[in-house]
Amino acid sequence: MIDVREVATTRPGPALAALSVGTFAIGMTEFVITGLLPDIAGDLYVSIPTAGLLISGYALSVVIGGPLVTALLSTRARKPALVGLLAFFVIGNAMSAVASGYPLMMAGRVVAALCHGAFIGFATVVAGDLLPDRRSRAIGAMLAGLTLSTVAGVPLGTLLGQQLGWRATFWTMAGLGLLAALATALFVPHSRPAGHRAGHLGAFRHAQLWLALAMTACAFGAVYAPFTYVAPLMTEVAGYSEGALPWLLALFGTGLVLGNVIGARAADRRLMGTIVGASVAMLAVLLIFPVTARSPLAAAVTLFVLGVVAYATVPGLTNRVLVAAGPDGQNLLASSAAVSAFNLGNAAGAYLGGRAIAAGWGYRSTPLVGAAMEVAALVLAVILVLLARRPRPVRTGAASAVGD
Repeated sequence: MIDVREVATTRPGPALAALSVGTFAIGMTEFVITGLLPDIAGDLYVSIPTAGLLISGYALSVVIGGPLVTALLSTRARKPALVGLLAFFVIGNAMSAVASGYPLMMAGRVVAALCHGAFIGFATVVAGDLLPDRRSRAIGAMLAGLTLSTVAGVPLGTLLGQQLGWRATFWTMAGLGLLAALATALFVPHSRPAGHRAGHLGAFRHAQLWLALAMTACAFGAVYAPFTYVAPLMTEVAGYSEGALPWLLALFGTGLVLGNVIGARAADRRLMGTIVGASVAMLAVLLIFPVTARSPLAAAVTLFVLGVVAYATVPGLTNRVLVAAGPDGQNLLASSAAVSAFNLGNAAGAYLGGRAIAAGWGYRSTPLVGAAMEVAALVLAVILVLLARRPRPVRTGAASAVGD
């Protein structure tokens, strides 16, 4: 078992920053395709919905590969595991950069995705150990790399791809992976593995863990139903030019950063209250998006607000899964499963949004697909709150806050 005191007494700032570099690189790889979707589709001679499957394929690879890779590495020391995972990230992006056809491009996405789930799963546990009394805030700081990748990485990657070709963007992400590996090696403290696989698997016998994972998938899938197709939604419906996409993505990313900070602080005080409140707000935004999408200004404002409410849920959703797995927050498989749940939602949102478009309902239908997924997330949240209030065997620590 890891000695939490060993990690918590180190300086958390540089270590959290190093982990953030990794999540920044990973976030850019996952999200940048949304801004380059038309270019990639044209270069690889596939339709936009088919190119959108590069997002779904990546996400599904995280869903399946994340827990498997985490299980294989769960008895290994965390720092070497984190650095090794980033090597997969570099290789995957290099494969995508040189891809001459759709199959190799998808293969590169799959290889990069093998890093994603396990890296964030390990990083979530390590971040929580750095600030054990403010776990949601520490997780939020680690995940800040994901939000910053949307503010800076995705718009700059989109701009770079528009100017130099989308392959240059993937080479840049491979370089960021090397930087992340170096920062992790330098600043993340050494620690021993946390227990055995069997103990981690035992948590999956509890219904609350599965409900928390399902809630996470539905809540984040609600975001990705419209966001996967944000480029055509903002150009063909709202009337923006393709040149406006970088700053529109930056606007969305700014909302993510703000939502991440607000949600992390609020979740440390009221975990389920924060999740439910942010989810209700996201449902409202998704319902009005089809209307506001007809106006350039209103569409931009709605995109920003969607970013705020979407990421206000993320630290709380992640922490809720860890709490359901055990009050010590040490379950690596549950942490990786949370990442898989986010990406299962991403894949489902992208797929269902694409089906709505292919059915002839238009790009404005994608927020309504997201709204339906958000309703499902809220139903699951209510069930979790009710279960948490039922009398049960005593559980100490963070679990006592889940019904707030």
